[in-house]
Amino acid sequence: MVDKKKLKRGKKNPIDDRIVFFMKMTPRVIKEIKQAALEEDRAAWAVMEEAAEQWLARRRAGRRP
Repeated sequence: MVDKKKLKRGKKNPIDDRIVFFMKMTPRVIKEIKQAALEEDRAAWAVMEEAAEQWLARRRAGRRP
């Protein structure tokens, strides 16, 4: 078991290379993200990571949303 006291915000998780990142969203958006994740049998963070990657790719290509 991982000692939770040693984990700090912004630090890498010992399980994988992801870093904890918190943000604010409206309850409606959060609910829709969670529902979409359940429908696709995925974690909500994975849905958000995919959305962020797609947004960043569009931004790099010069097509801002």
